[in-house]
Amino acid sequence: MSSRRRFLAWTGLAALAASCGRAPRLSWLLGRATPAPARPGIGVDPEAARLAARILGRAGYGPRPGDVERVASMGADAWIEEQLSPDSIPDVQAFFLTRRIETVHLQAPDIFDVARPTAVTDLRRAALLRAVYSERQLFETMVEFWGDHFNIFVGKGDCAWLKVVDDREVIRRNALGNFRDLLLASAMSPAMLVYLDGRANVAGKPNENYAREILELHTLGVGGGYTQADVMELARALTGWQVRGFFERGRTVLRAAVHDPLVKQVLGVRLSGGAREDLEAVVRRLTAHPSTARFLAGKLCRRFLADDPSEPAVAAVAAAFQRSGGDIRQTLSALLHSEELRNARPRFLRPYAFAVAALRRAGARTDGGRGLQDELQAMGQVPFGWPTPDGYPEGEEHWSGRMLPRWNFALRLASNAIPGTRVATDGPAEALALELSRPESQYC
Repeated sequence: MSSRRRFLAWTGLAALAASCGRAPRLSWLLGRATPAPARPGIGVDPEAARLAARILGRAGYGPRPGDVERVASMGADAWIEEQLSPDSIPDVQAFFLTRRIETVHLQAPDIFDVARPTAVTDLRRAALLRAVYSERQLFETMVEFWGDHFNIFVGKGDCAWLKVVDDREVIRRNALGNFRDLLLASAMSPAMLVYLDGRANVAGKPNENYAREILELHTLGVGGGYTQADVMELARALTGWQVRGFFERGRTVLRAAVHDPLVKQVLGVRLSGGAREDLEAVVRRLTAHPSTARFLAGKLCRRFLADDPSEPAVAAVAAAFQRSGGDIRQTLSALLHSEELRNARPRFLRPYAFAVAALRRAGARTDGGRGLQDELQAMGQVPFGWPTPDGYPEGEEHWSGRMLPRWNFALRLASNAIPGTRVATDGPAEALALELSRPESQYC
């Protein structure tokens, strides 16, 4: 159905709902209003249900049928503590669903035997299946967060293949570990070396691309206290890391002959060692820097709390990061147990989170394949599809003007018109479509 015909269909649905007193306000449809709080689950203390729904929507991808009641019964704090230790949570369904996707378990150079479109589709499919079906919801949420933070676009060069390895060995391995280890793994990742031109960074001809982004986007942030001289010196310190192109294609290799051995000065730290020693010293300095704690705390608070989090909230999360030496679990614990999260206003969902939340809420079954991925592409947020290193934008102002693709998705989901995705409905498809298009469904 064309966009115009779908719009007319939605107009008819809205008119039908209006006669029942359920039509969304026009101001909300234009993205300028905040919805009323979601209704609590039946048979559960209303305040406990409200808090459970809030935590499930912020620290995960929203509740499945029965989740609100379960979390309300066990207590939101207990659920958070459980999620902070994902290895203790059985995750059989997600494990077996993704185990069958052979591509995402391959190493370089074997990954290059897979066709480029297959590698990308399988990577996205695994991400979607885990988000929808995993019991380790906080872990999957943080995998998405760090995937944005250390963004790699699969459309550049060998990144279509190398991001498969990066997602598994860098992001997923360190998502709830220590930021120092995550940063070091990312810096040595073949995918990152290709994406931000680190492999072209050699002594005598330093390439500043990755050096600038690791300071501006990965650690200190704009205004975090670094200078152009720091960028230039850091680029020299990061020389020597290459990616094999023939034998063992896609493997990181350290070539001492192209590392700059002369003295460098980065953020007040004197560097004069080999490539590995220089890199490890830089990572230690960046992890311990107060600006890194502040920058990461701000991003975490924007993801979990609000588009404009309060100064005390950011300061508390930054303090937890510094006290713990960059421990991600302890940093998240301070954030997720905070009163700011419990009292936060509803937050607009980005397209990916909206789609996954809708699938979970409807109890849908999906293969995570091209049908669902095409819907996300239309909504503007298919995994690993953002071309610039800053990752998909946060904030309602960026996404609230793109509502028609969401309505199309809701209608197609409810009508079982998305290939590979099915919902079982007890009533007309229009009822589910209207439910998913309610203001509450766009927020968490």
